[in-house]
Amino acid sequence: MSVETPEFMAMLRRMVRAAGRRVAEGDEPELQALVEISAEVDEAIKAGVQGMRASGSSWSDIGRALGVTKQAAQKRFQERGAQ
Repeated sequence: MSVETPEFMAMLRRMVRAAGRRVAEGDEPELQALVEISAEVDEAIKAGVQGMRASGSSWSDIGRALGVTKQAAQKRFQERGAQ
């Protein structure tokens, strides 16, 4: 099964925005659930960076995609002791 990444990411963005609107009408448990989703997104970004590095992407490429310098990307995502 093939997933079209741009369409998938657009759908995911719509869902996250919708979740924010629902939380705005909710209470603390819904807000906590949204915070948990945020933590999962952070882990997904980390996994994405690790996968890109394993596939040969440079820190410059990754930094550009993140909107930061290559040094900032390395500092945030490079495993301790890894080069």
